[in-house]
Amino acid sequence: MSVVRQFHELERLEWRVLGALRPVDGTTGIALRGRLEASAVGARIARNRSGLYVIHEWSRLPTHAAAFDGPPALPAPGSEQLAITLRDPGGHYLPRLASIALPRDPQAVGGNSLFVAVDIPLYPSAAAGLGTNWTAVRASITDNADGAALGGALLRVLAGATVLARGMSDWRGEALVPVVGVPVTTWSEDEDAVVVTTIAATVEVYFDPALGTRTPIADVRAGRPPTATPLVDPADLESRREALATTQQNISLAARGALNLNLGLDLP
Repeated sequence: MSVVRQFHELERLEWRVLGALRPVDGTTGIALRGRLEASAVGARIARNRSGLYVIHEWSRLPTHAAAFDGPPALPAPGSEQLAITLRDPGGHYLPRLASIALPRDPQAVGGNSLFVAVDIPLYPSAAAGLGTNWTAVRASITDNADGAALGGALLRVLAGATVLARGMSDWRGEALVPVVGVPVTTWSEDEDAVVVTTIAATVEVYFDPALGTRTPIADVRAGRPPTATPLVDPADLESRREALATTQQNISLAARGALNLNLGLDLP
């Protein structure tokens, strides 16, 4: 005699995701474990237990929210761009915009796959701490015309063609760019010196007047921030750097060293 058991569904939990972000330290590349604020217009983003910020829904992809067995054919994978705002309530990292291409492709291999989180580097604020043997490059970014502080500028430190570090300026025009891995001593290219304690590098600054902020120096000294603090996507600035206002300065980097630079830009 066979027995037929009846099962009743009491509750169903289903999760559909469009993608995920992994915030990382812009200096070391290590995943950040502290809680951040992640938001996007028309989207629902939640932090999971692994520290990833998962995109569950977006108003531009309404049919994806109801699809489970397979994603809709349209829009094509990667054809839409979702702009996400990331903020650190603790103030150790500067806020930034990040753009992620959606929908993600579940059949893709590597970084474009739905199942691979997108790493988003966050850059330190001017008050952030430094690690052992790090080199601290601090800079004040201003407009050459009137001395106004430029917020939302992208800074890059290069040795030759290699980018050693990146950073951003805050609304006061202040930036901290920690450089990791500068050797205490290294081989010299000068035949009269065996080793040297510094390496030659260049600091580059890029600024988009349409996206960054200009704060009069009097307001900076009085501690009066602008109505809207700078919020830019450093990856976007880097991709367009040849068209942006820029300046650069040659420097020497030493392990455990500290540089303080005043860098002015001529704005259009």
